[in-house]
Amino acid sequence: MSDISQLFEAARDGNSSALQAVYAALYTELRQVAHARLRGSSDFTLLNTTALVHESFLRFLKTDGVGFEDRGRFLCYAGRVMRSIVVDFVRERQTARRGGDQISVTLSSEIAGAQPQSEAEVLGVHTALAELEKVEPRLVKVVEMRYFAGLTENEIADSLGVTERTVRRDWEKARLLLRASLS
Repeated sequence: MSDISQLFEAARDGNSSALQAVYAALYTELRQVAHARLRGSSDFTLLNTTALVHESFLRFLKTDGVGFEDRGRFLCYAGRVMRSIVVDFVRERQTARRGGDQISVTLSSEIAGAQPQSEAEVLGVHTALAELEKVEPRLVKVVEMRYFAGLTENEIADSLGVTERTVRRDWEKARLLLRASLS
Protein backbone atom coordinates (compact mmCIF):
# COMPACT_ATOMS: atom_id res chain seq x y z
CA MET A 1 0.00 0.00 0.00
CA SER A 2 1.42 3.38 -1.01
CA ASP A 3 1.88 6.27 1.39
CA ILE A 4 -0.95 8.26 -0.20
CA SER A 5 -3.28 5.25 0.09
CA GLN A 6 -2.47 4.99 3.78
CA LEU A 7 -3.16 8.69 4.18
CA PHE A 8 -6.53 8.33 2.42
CA GLU A 9 -7.39 5.43 4.73
CA ALA A 10 -6.43 7.41 7.83
CA ALA A 11 -8.41 10.43 6.58
CA ARG A 12 -11.48 8.19 6.09
CA ASP A 13 -11.10 7.16 9.73
CA GLY A 14 -11.39 10.83 10.75
CA ASN A 15 -7.71 11.65 11.23
CA SER A 16 -7.51 15.37 10.39
CA SER A 17 -3.70 15.33 10.31
CA ALA A 18 -3.91 12.66 7.58
CA LEU A 19 -6.21 14.96 5.60
CA GLN A 20 -3.66 17.73 6.01
CA ALA A 21 -0.94 15.37 4.77
CA VAL A 22 -3.08 14.39 1.74
CA TYR A 23 -3.60 18.06 0.98
CA ALA A 24 0.13 18.72 1.30
CA ALA A 25 1.00 15.76 -0.94
CA LEU A 26 -1.47 16.85 -3.63
CA TYR A 27 -1.02 20.61 -3.16
CA THR A 28 0.64 21.12 -6.56
CA GLU A 29 -2.18 19.29 -8.35
CA LEU A 30 -4.80 21.21 -6.36
CA ARG A 31 -3.14 24.48 -7.38
CA GLN A 32 -3.27 23.35 -11.02
CA VAL A 33 -6.99 22.56 -10.70
CA ALA A 34 -7.63 25.92 -9.02
CA HIS A 35 -5.55 27.77 -11.61
CA ALA A 36 -7.47 26.09 -14.42
CA ARG A 37 -10.78 27.09 -12.83
CA LEU A 38 -9.72 30.72 -12.38
CA ARG A 39 -7.87 31.23 -15.67
CA GLY A 40 -9.49 34.06 -17.57
CA SER A 41 -11.87 34.92 -14.76
CA SER A 42 -10.08 37.95 -13.35
CA ASP A 43 -12.81 40.19 -14.67
CA PHE A 44 -15.44 38.73 -12.35
CA THR A 45 -13.64 37.20 -9.40
CA LEU A 46 -11.04 38.47 -7.02
CA LEU A 47 -10.05 34.96 -5.99
CA ASN A 48 -6.58 33.76 -6.82
CA THR A 49 -5.22 30.23 -7.03
CA THR A 50 -3.75 30.17 -3.55
CA ALA A 51 -6.89 31.63 -1.95
CA LEU A 52 -9.09 29.08 -3.72
CA VAL A 53 -6.91 26.12 -2.65
CA HIS A 54 -6.73 27.35 0.94
CA GLU A 55 -10.45 28.08 1.14
CA SER A 56 -11.16 24.57 -0.20
CA PHE A 57 -8.88 23.14 2.49
CA LEU A 58 -10.84 24.97 5.17
CA ARG A 59 -14.06 23.54 3.78
CA PHE A 60 -12.51 20.07 3.73
CA LEU A 61 -11.71 20.43 7.43
CA LYS A 62 -15.37 21.21 8.16
CA THR A 63 -16.50 17.92 6.61
CA ASP A 64 -16.73 15.06 9.07
CA GLY A 65 -15.38 11.77 7.85
CA VAL A 66 -15.56 12.38 4.12
CA GLY A 67 -13.63 9.44 2.75
CA PHE A 68 -11.68 9.17 -0.46
CA GLU A 69 -10.51 5.95 -1.97
CA ASP A 70 -8.01 7.38 -4.42
CA ARG A 71 -6.45 10.47 -5.92
CA GLY A 72 -9.09 10.76 -8.66
CA ARG A 73 -12.02 10.82 -6.24
CA PHE A 74 -10.19 13.26 -4.01
CA LEU A 75 -9.51 15.64 -6.92
CA CYS A 76 -13.11 15.25 -8.09
CA TYR A 77 -14.39 16.27 -4.67
CA ALA A 78 -11.84 19.10 -4.55
CA GLY A 79 -13.15 20.31 -7.90
CA ARG A 80 -16.70 20.24 -6.53
CA VAL A 81 -15.63 22.20 -3.45
CA MET A 82 -13.82 24.76 -5.62
CA ARG A 83 -16.90 25.09 -7.82
CA SER A 84 -18.96 25.73 -4.71
CA ILE A 85 -16.52 28.39 -3.50
CA VAL A 86 -16.51 30.22 -6.85
CA VAL A 87 -20.32 30.07 -7.09
CA ASP A 88 -20.68 31.35 -3.52
CA PHE A 89 -18.28 34.18 -4.27
CA VAL A 90 -20.13 35.14 -7.44
CA ARG A 91 -23.49 35.02 -5.64
CA GLU A 92 -22.15 37.24 -2.90
CA ARG A 93 -20.90 39.77 -5.44
CA GLN A 94 -24.17 39.72 -7.37
CA THR A 95 -26.16 40.12 -4.18
CA ALA A 96 -24.10 43.18 -3.37
CA ARG A 97 -24.78 44.64 -6.81
CA ARG A 98 -28.39 43.39 -7.06
CA GLY A 99 -28.33 42.03 -10.52
CA GLY A 100 -26.46 42.41 -13.73
CA ASP A 101 -26.94 41.68 -17.38
CA GLN A 102 -27.74 38.09 -18.23
CA ILE A 103 -25.92 36.68 -21.21
CA SER A 104 -26.52 33.61 -23.32
CA VAL A 105 -24.31 30.65 -22.49
CA THR A 106 -23.34 27.93 -24.93
CA LEU A 107 -21.39 24.79 -24.19
CA SER A 108 -19.16 23.48 -26.90
CA SER A 109 -17.04 20.36 -27.06
CA GLU A 110 -14.10 22.52 -26.02
CA ILE A 111 -15.71 23.27 -22.66
CA ALA A 112 -13.08 21.33 -20.72
CA GLY A 113 -10.49 23.97 -21.64
CA ALA A 114 -12.86 26.92 -21.64
CA GLN A 115 -13.58 29.08 -18.65
CA PRO A 116 -16.73 30.91 -17.65
CA GLN A 117 -16.71 34.40 -19.13
CA SER A 118 -19.00 36.13 -16.64
CA GLU A 119 -20.69 35.87 -13.30
CA ALA A 120 -23.98 35.12 -15.03
CA GLU A 121 -22.39 32.19 -16.86
CA VAL A 122 -20.99 30.73 -13.62
CA LEU A 123 -24.40 30.89 -11.99
CA GLY A 124 -26.16 29.63 -15.13
CA VAL A 125 -23.95 26.57 -15.34
CA HIS A 126 -24.36 25.95 -11.61
CA THR A 127 -28.16 26.16 -11.83
CA ALA A 128 -28.26 23.92 -14.90
CA LEU A 129 -26.08 21.35 -13.13
CA ALA A 130 -28.35 21.41 -10.09
CA GLU A 131 -31.35 20.70 -12.33
CA LEU A 132 -29.49 17.96 -14.19
CA GLU A 133 -28.42 16.32 -10.92
CA LYS A 134 -32.06 15.67 -10.05
CA VAL A 135 -32.41 13.58 -13.22
CA GLU A 136 -28.94 12.20 -14.00
CA PRO A 137 -26.47 12.47 -11.08
CA ARG A 138 -23.68 10.60 -12.89
CA LEU A 139 -23.73 13.13 -15.73
CA VAL A 140 -23.14 15.91 -13.22
CA LYS A 141 -20.19 13.99 -11.77
CA VAL A 142 -18.70 13.64 -15.25
CA VAL A 143 -19.11 17.38 -15.90
CA GLU A 144 -17.62 18.28 -12.51
CA MET A 145 -14.67 15.95 -12.98
CA ARG A 146 -13.95 17.16 -16.50
CA TYR A 147 -14.94 20.83 -16.35
CA PHE A 148 -14.19 21.74 -12.75
CA ALA A 149 -11.47 19.26 -11.72
CA GLY A 150 -9.81 18.92 -15.14
CA LEU A 151 -9.57 15.12 -14.99
CA THR A 152 -9.05 13.05 -18.12
CA GLU A 153 -11.61 10.59 -19.48
CA ASN A 154 -9.48 7.73 -18.19
CA GLU A 155 -9.29 9.21 -14.67
CA ILE A 156 -13.05 9.84 -14.68
CA ALA A 157 -13.75 6.28 -15.84
CA ASP A 158 -11.54 4.84 -13.10
CA SER A 159 -13.14 7.04 -10.48
CA LEU A 160 -16.72 6.19 -11.49
CA GLY A 161 -16.03 2.53 -12.28
CA VAL A 162 -17.23 2.81 -15.89
CA THR A 163 -15.54 2.60 -19.28
CA GLU A 164 -14.02 5.54 -21.12
CA ARG A 165 -16.64 5.11 -23.81
CA THR A 166 -19.37 5.53 -21.18
CA VAL A 167 -17.65 8.70 -19.97
CA ARG A 168 -17.59 10.07 -23.54
CA ARG A 169 -21.30 9.25 -24.02
CA ASP A 170 -22.15 10.81 -20.65
CA TRP A 171 -20.15 13.92 -21.57
CA GLU A 172 -22.00 14.32 -24.86
CA LYS A 173 -25.38 13.74 -23.21
CA ALA A 174 -24.58 16.22 -20.44
CA ARG A 175 -23.44 18.80 -22.99
CA LEU A 176 -26.68 18.47 -24.94
CA LEU A 177 -28.86 18.66 -21.83
CA LEU A 178 -26.95 21.64 -20.44
CA ARG A 179 -27.07 23.45 -23.77
CA ALA A 180 -30.87 22.97 -23.85
CA SER A 181 -31.15 24.14 -20.25
CA LEU A 182 -28.99 27.21 -20.79
CA SER A 183 -30.61 28.41 -24.01
